[in-house]
Amino acid sequence: MKPASALLLATSCIVGPMSTANAEHKMMDDTALMADLNGAAPAHVIAHATIMNMGADGKMKVIQQGTNGWTCMDPGGEPMCADEAAMEWVNAWQTKGPAPQKLGFVYMLKGDSGTSNTDPYATKKTADNNWIKTGPHVMIMGGEAKSMLQAYPRNPMPDPTNPYVMWPGTPYEHLMLPIK
Repeated sequence: MKPASALLLATSCIVGPMSTANAEHKMMDDTALMADLNGAAPAHVIAHATIMNMGADGKMKVIQQGTNGWTCMDPGGEPMCADEAAMEWVNAWQTKGPAPQKLGFVYMLKGDSGTSNTDPYATKKTADNNWIKTGPHVMIMGGEAKSMLQAYPRNPMPDPTNPYVMWPGTPYEHLMLPIK
């Protein structure tokens, strides 16, 4: 992904409904972000990834230009690293565009702060949106993953300690694979 595309996408991740943590995201200096990302993905992924941080103006900036096709960031208390196809998928989700066919992969080895399992655009926990928090996990997404998703639970309130499909039945359904 070209740096400008990554910047646009990373900016949309920050302002989009990734989780309730977005509204509470505290600015981090670049050194703190690098420490925060430590352990969010394998060290060799982070070492050669494009690293994005939010500037004082609320916009994402590249603090490390990568060479391996991965982008790492922390969009509100959820440090993660995504490959190029996953970044395209996130952009489609954030802009409500068609989900790409490419197979994408995301590391979130520090877990997440919770999100709706049924509504890709929910920003707050409510009685009817099946809020779920998943510990350390990886995600697989994109049209090429659709046939694989059929083998996993599609429950509105899955057990987050076992693999499950998040946002089942939506264009943005994807596989959540907890790392125990």
